[in-house]
Amino acid sequence: MLRIGPASLLASTLLYAGPAWSAEATGAGAAAPPVVAGQGTDAIDDAALVAAGSDPKDWITHGRDYAEQRFSPLEQVNESNVGRLVRVWTYPTGLTRGHEATPIVVDGVMYATGSWSVVFALDAKTGKELWRYDPEVPKAVGAKACCDVVNRGVAVYEGKIYFGALDGRLIALDAKTGKPVWQVVTVDQDKAYTITGAPRIVKGRVIIGNGGAEFGVRGYVSAYDTKDGKLVWRTFTVPGDPSKPFESEALEKAAKTWTGEWWKIGAGGTVWDSMAYDPQLDLLYVGTGNGSPWSRIERSPGGGDNLYLSSILALDPDTGELRWHFQTTPGDNWDFTATQHMILADLEIGGRSRRVIMQAPKNGYFWVLDRESGEFLSAKPYVEVTWSDGVDPKTGRPIENGSADYAKGLALVKPTAFGGHNWQPMSFNPKTGLVYIPAQEILGGYRIDPKPLLAKEHYNTGTDMAVFAAMTREIVAGHLLAWDPVAQKEAWRHPYAMPWNGGTLTTAGNLVFQGTADGRFIAFRADDGRQLWEFHTGSGVIAAPITYSVDGVQYVTVVAGWGGAFALAGGDAGAQGGQPSKGLVHTFALFNQPITPAMVEGLLSGRPDADAKREDLYHKWCSRCHGVTAISGGALADLRLSSPDVQSAFVEIVQKGMPGVGMPAFEGILSPDEIREIQTYVKSRPH
Repeated sequence: MLRIGPASLLASTLLYAGPAWSAEATGAGAAAPPVVAGQGTDAIDDAALVAAGSDPKDWITHGRDYAEQRFSPLEQVNESNVGRLVRVWTYPTGLTRGHEATPIVVDGVMYATGSWSVVFALDAKTGKELWRYDPEVPKAVGAKACCDVVNRGVAVYEGKIYFGALDGRLIALDAKTGKPVWQVVTVDQDKAYTITGAPRIVKGRVIIGNGGAEFGVRGYVSAYDTKDGKLVWRTFTVPGDPSKPFESEALEKAAKTWTGEWWKIGAGGTVWDSMAYDPQLDLLYVGTGNGSPWSRIERSPGGGDNLYLSSILALDPDTGELRWHFQTTPGDNWDFTATQHMILADLEIGGRSRRVIMQAPKNGYFWVLDRESGEFLSAKPYVEVTWSDGVDPKTGRPIENGSADYAKGLALVKPTAFGGHNWQPMSFNPKTGLVYIPAQEILGGYRIDPKPLLAKEHYNTGTDMAVFAAMTREIVAGHLLAWDPVAQKEAWRHPYAMPWNGGTLTTAGNLVFQGTADGRFIAFRADDGRQLWEFHTGSGVIAAPITYSVDGVQYVTVVAGWGGAFALAGGDAGAQGGQPSKGLVHTFALFNQPITPAMVEGLLSGRPDADAKREDLYHKWCSRCHGVTAISGGALADLRLSSPDVQSAFVEIVQKGMPGVGMPAFEGILSPDEIREIQTYVKSRPH
């Protein structure tokens, strides 16, 4: 395992010196023409999206290709040299709370999102901001978001950038300028709908879902025309009021699996994240969410499977018509959504090649289905499962054991609503044949809420949240799990002290990358799990990394920013990582040159005289206690983050010292002007 060593630390430090060093360190030409946002997006059409998997340079759709494998054929960065990976730029988003975006990269430009649905375009080689767009989501909408004010990214198509805003708008921006082209409201904004997921583009249509099942909404997925935002089709995932005409034959059949008056309290089944598309079969796959409320005895008191909750749906992308479905948790009682990442692959199973769809939803089972027919192929637990004794090998139906039925009283259940795997994307490496899952072990406590149900459109799970919250202080852990989907067994794992770690990326260089809840970005060897490199990110990482190439140089990017459901509701367990919530886009490349004395001398001699004077003063008198780059090692307070009161009294504090904490006095050694020069240097350091 290689941690950041002296050479890497020096390289990272020097890279902050300016664009000239960044260009030299990454092999880019200093005289390269300026990057223009959007100039390559006009070429992103249906053919380009279908062929995305064969383009190693860019990352043009959410999972890199329609199969959502999150596998890159790039191998300039590989198991033999990943230890020389250094940070080449960092873009502070200026936002706090959860950052969950998978960036998109087209022709040297990166498009990503932060919290509150803010979108930005960056030079993918330098991190320079090209444009930024804030949809100005009313902050009151945050109360409707069950799991933080997050956004998982954008889609790009024919010169436009598409994204969903938290308040339910679907917005198209001009890729060159970031200015709105059109926007449409996709939800009833009087209800508690939100959008946090990334849209997908299929056959000239923007596919978008929504969230809100904890607040009594009815789920659906919609397709809009990319040119003008007109609604093409909408498919509801659960039946509405049976006294009214059903929207489809599929919903009429689904209504027979419900009892009571479910439509009055919403029913749920929102399509809030995962999608995939098979252009050969012409099938669009969407995952559906939990029931509203979670407790099935309250939403469907007579029982039933409650279709199409917690299901994988295969839809006709032209009409939204249901072709087949598979329900991973019939009658879902625990918020075991099937909205987790789905991956398409061709696997050798039982002596024949099968077109499969794979998913590791919250309920703890890893599912492999035939993606053409929906036929069940296999399922095994990838984490500890206590609510079920297995899966019927013929039907694929989980065998509930009754121990988790909290209608009878308090039930302790694994997994829990946080899931054995949540929204954080997994990845599949066709070379190793393994799926890399951000897995977690959390014990859940469920009990019927003893208080009357809240009114519709207010937070209502039907469960006692005090019990649920108490359990997050007990058994909580996470691990990176390498899973063999054919043998349905673990290949290797890397344990973490915390759950809620980031999504994964795997590459042809025999690598897996993952960020962690405690603020690290790590590279592992894909075949055996050996840790090869890590970097401290400055905030917890929950998003999934990407990799791309510009001017022949491979880059790896991850968006850091602690947040999401566990960070909000996890209490003591969620806080144990000790990471601040701040948005940072970190990008790395190989440091391909040995550090030489001439290189360091060149950097020092290139400083402006004023900067050199300030830096020399700081190093002579301050650096041994406060860090060589004004970044303390953690034993002392970070001077760059001093309060306004400290900043205003800076000269006096340095002159008089603070004997009570060991700070010496510099009166008679440093003049007030010299102290102010030191203060200017400290303020100039990036943070």
